[in-house]
Amino acid sequence: MDSFRSNALRARREMSNDARAAASAVICRRVIDSREYYASRLIGCYLPMYDEVDTRDIIKSAWRANKRIFVPIMRDKCEMFFCEICPDTELERNSFGIWEPTRGVLIAPQKLDVVITPTVVFDKNSHRIGMGGGYYDRCFSFLRNRKHWIRPKLLGVAFRCQEVEEITPNRWDIRVYRVISEKK
Repeated sequence: MDSFRSNALRARREMSNDARAAASAVICRRVIDSREYYASRLIGCYLPMYDEVDTRDIIKSAWRANKRIFVPIMRDKCEMFFCEICPDTELERNSFGIWEPTRGVLIAPQKLDVVITPTVVFDKNSHRIGMGGGYYDRCFSFLRNRKHWIRPKLLGVAFRCQEVEEITPNRWDIRVYRVISEKK
């Protein structure tokens, strides 16, 4: 897993800023055009950092469509919550360097319709590897034993250079509903 992660992070970092911006725009358009996004009212979406897929177009589109956006906030003991943001929400960086709202309305993850999920590595079976902290796996552990996917639908977003042939998941890993990249 660590070699997959380090190779994907290296590939992502080696993309030029222009290539990353163009690929992010395609990925955001594919998310916005998806049936999952269209049917949603309550959306979880991360605020991008460093060389991740830039999700700001998704957030702006959601606001224009009167959808509500909730972003992850991290707390001690590896807990993650989702807090609503609006165009005028004040943000600050947490100890990981991730932007978070300074205050706002929290929502239970079970109430979200769709969650745009950061992805470091993915495969064709919708297995994903994140940064290694397990925040998403713990937060959405209630999805592990579902026979039918109701909500939230976790939509992984990643660049095609982050795809591998196959990931052998750990028993605690939560699969995403699907992964959206700039590749068809």
